[in-house]
Amino acid sequence: MAELTRRDLLRASAAAAGAAWLPAGVLRDDPPPGFPSGIDVHREVYENWAGEIRVASLWTCVPRTAAEIVTVVNWAHGAGWKVRPRGYRHGWAPLTVTAATAPADRVLLVDTTHHLTAMRVEPGPSVRVEAGASMDDLLAFLEANGLGVTNTPAPGDLSVGGVLAINGHGTSVAAAGETLAPGHTYGTLSNLILSLTAVVWDPSAGRYVLNTFNRDDPLGTALLTHVGRAFVTEAVLRVGADNNLRCVSHVDVPAAELFGPPGSPGRTYARYVDQGGRVEAIWFTNTTNPWVKVWSVSPQRPLTSRPVVAPYNYPFSDNVPEVVSDLAERLLAGEWALTPTFGQLQYTVAATGLTATLSADLWGRSKNLLLYVKPTTLRETANGYAVHTSRASIQRVIHEFAVYHERSVAAYQARGLYPVTGQVEIRVAGVDRAADSGVPGAAPPALSAARPRADHPDWDVVVWFDVLTFPTAPGAHAFYREMEQFFFATYQGYAAVRAEWSKGWGYTTGAAWADVPFVTGTVPDSYRQGPDPTWDQAVDVLNMFDPHRVFTNPFLDMLLA
Repeated sequence: MAELTRRDLLRASAAAAGAAWLPAGVLRDDPPPGFPSGIDVHREVYENWAGEIRVASLWTCVPRTAAEIVTVVNWAHGAGWKVRPRGYRHGWAPLTVTAATAPADRVLLVDTTHHLTAMRVEPGPSVRVEAGASMDDLLAFLEANGLGVTNTPAPGDLSVGGVLAINGHGTSVAAAGETLAPGHTYGTLSNLILSLTAVVWDPSAGRYVLNTFNRDDPLGTALLTHVGRAFVTEAVLRVGADNNLRCVSHVDVPAAELFGPPGSPGRTYARYVDQGGRVEAIWFTNTTNPWVKVWSVSPQRPLTSRPVVAPYNYPFSDNVPEVVSDLAERLLAGEWALTPTFGQLQYTVAATGLTATLSADLWGRSKNLLLYVKPTTLRETANGYAVHTSRASIQRVIHEFAVYHERSVAAYQARGLYPVTGQVEIRVAGVDRAADSGVPGAAPPALSAARPRADHPDWDVVVWFDVLTFPTAPGAHAFYREMEQFFFATYQGYAAVRAEWSKGWGYTTGAAWADVPFVTGTVPDSYRQGPDPTWDQAVDVLNMFDPHRVFTNPFLDMLLA
C-alpha cells in the first residue's frame, strides 16, 4: 500500500477544504508510439477512494465513442499494452490497477466519464445507458421519466459500468405484505441487465470488436458482473415505475436490542426489515446505539415527514464537521487511543445533526432517499462480505456477528490497539433472481456475489457487512484477517459467505487482497458449492472474449486463474 499522509485522507473530508478529491494531476507528454491520432491521451494521477492505490502518472485516454474504444483496444493489443476501464475511482479493491503498478508499465486507463454518458428510455420500460454515465445522472434521468430502481448504492459518484462490474447493491427486501413491482429487483443492479455491449475478440476478423449480448445468451452471464476482466461500453437495464419513499432514522435503539438473539422482543433488525423492507444500521465504533435507517414505500407523505426534492440530505455526514476532521487528524498522527472518543463524537454528530437539520423523517422520490453518500464524506477503507441465508435467519446472522465484533474490538483494545476507527454497516438485500429481468431463459449474473445458491433455494437474502477504518490504523489488517476467518468458519450449514468485490478481503496480517490461498481458493470455491461449475465456466468465457489478456492486471490474473 502506498504511504498515506494525513492530508491525503482528510483533504476531501474537511468542511473547509472545498477542493476536489484529486488534483488535476494531468501531464501533457508525447503519446505512446503509434497511439491512434485524434483521441486525447495524457498522463494522469490515479488514486482510489481511500488512497490505498495511488499511481503518480498513468497514461489515460478519453475516447468520444465506443468505436474509438475499439480502436484504442486494437492498438493496445498490437503494442502489448493492457487496457483498464476507468470510472470515478470510488472503490477499494485492485480491480482497475494494483498498488504495484508503475508509470513505466504498459497500462492505459480509458476514462469513459466524459463522453460515454448517453442514455435514453426504451420500451419495457428500460433504459439504454453508456458505461461512463454516473449513477447520479442515471437516477435523475429515470426520475424525470417517472422511473426508478429499488436497490442501488448510496453514492452517486459511481459510473454505471463500474457498478455493473462489481454487482453494486443497496439494501432492500420485501416488507411484510409487499409485492415486488414489475421492472424492479431486490437483487443487485447487475440483475436488471437486459442486454449489454462489450469489446470482445473476434477470431474470424483477427481483432477486437463490439458485440451485444442479450440476457438469455449463456455466454453473456459472465459479463453481467465481470470484476474488471472485460470492457462493457453500454447496457440496457430493466426499470419500473418510480416510488415515493419514506426514511425514518432511529438513534435510540441499543445495539443489544437491535442485534439481539433471534426471537428477541423489541426493536430488532429483523422487525425493522418486516416493517419497511429496507434497513441500514451504522454502528460507530465504541458506541451503544447504532444509527438505523428504515425506508418504506409511501405513496403519500406522512404528516410528520419532511419532503425533500434532492438527494444527499444528511449534510452533517457528507460534509464532515471541523471537530470531527480535527480529531481524525489526531488519530492519524498516532493518537489511536482517542478512537473510542472519535466513535462517540461521530454518533453525537449524527444524532444531533438529524434533529438540527430535520432529517430524522424524510419523504420523497426514490432517488432523493437512496442517494446519501457524497464524495466529501470521511474517506476510510472497508472490508466487505455477503452472507447468504434465509429471511428467517437474518437476526441470527446479525446477532452472531455483533457478539463477535464487540468481543474482538475489546480484545484488541485490551492490548492497546484500536483497529476499527469507523463504523460497522449492515444492509440486507435480495438475491439475484433471474426472473426479475422478465426475460425467458435468463440466468443470474455468473460472478455476482448475490447469485443464488442452486443447492439452497431457501436462501433468499444476502446480509451485507462492511467494517470501516483508516487504512493506517495499527492492527487493522490482522483484525480484518481474524474477522474474515470468523465469517467463513461461522456461517456454515444455515448460511454461506462470499467476498464483496469492491471492498477489502483476502487479508494477511499486513495487507488486503494478499492471502493467495484465499484469493485463489476460498473465493472461487464460494461460487462452486453445490457443486456448481458456473465460476469456472465464467472464467473460460472471459478468457475466450479476451484471449490476449488485454483487459486484466496481475491481481485479476491471480483471482481468475
